[in-house]
Amino acid sequence: QVHLVESGGGLVQPGGSLRLSCAASGRALNNYAMAWFRQAPGKEREFVAWIGGNTVYKDSVMGRFTISRDNAKNTLYLQMNNLKPEDTAVYYCGTALSGTSTTQPGYYTYWGPGTQVTVSS
Repeated sequence: QVHLVESGGGLVQPGGSLRLSCAASGRALNNYAMAWFRQAPGKEREFVAWIGGNTVYKDSVMGRFTISRDNAKNTLYLQMNNLKPEDTAVYYCGTALSGTSTTQPGYYTYWGPGTQVTVSS
């Protein structure tokens, strides 16, 4: 069993930065791909970024967001710079305990409860 907990969300002005963390317990995840998704009110959960053998980003966040991981801490990160109001959402980390990832949320087996990110002036 895998337990994921996100943290680091909050209220930030446009152009600001936040770093999200996803702490994992129950199993070492260093051999598995992990991903960040987000869900805005009234919208479906959408892919943001994944990290496995490579990193892949949603087009609208490329160049602004960076996904990384610290295997020693069993923690996934998402550094978000130059935030925009359209980035406002609940952000979730997920894993399928697989070496591969997709942009489809249904592929993922384990999710954290999410952390709220609000970008507003």
